[in-house]
Amino acid sequence: MEKLLHSILAVFPTLNIEETAKYYNEVMGFRMVKYLDVKEPHICLYRDRVEIILTRANSEKIYTNRELYGYGEDSYFITDNQEALQNEFISKGAKIVRPLHMTDYNNLEFVLEDIDGRWIAFGMKQK
Repeated sequence: MEKLLHSILAVFPTLNIEETAKYYNEVMGFRMVKYLDVKEPHICLYRDRVEIILTRANSEKIYTNRELYGYGEDSYFITDNQEALQNEFISKGAKIVRPLHMTDYNNLEFVLEDIDGRWIAFGMKQK
């Protein structure tokens, strides 16, 4: 029997779960489903085939990969129409920290900074 990986979910701890969910809904177009009255409160965010799970951070600050390790995005989403997605996010007020460009590893990508300071990349390897 084959054991295939089918997807991965991003899990983002956040200081204010409701505000972060609102940002992802209003700025990035994610649908939200709240599970706040459960043992481990969280909010699930859905867009297309992507899911993000927001949890409550047990800290006073969100630490990004840049802060902890010196570089790197906090998540990378594969998409095939980066320009349209970037334009959509810009029109809704997203902070683009790296506009659409070709990387030195041959990905066409852009990077935005979310409400918690995370850098989220959107791109795809080019042929």
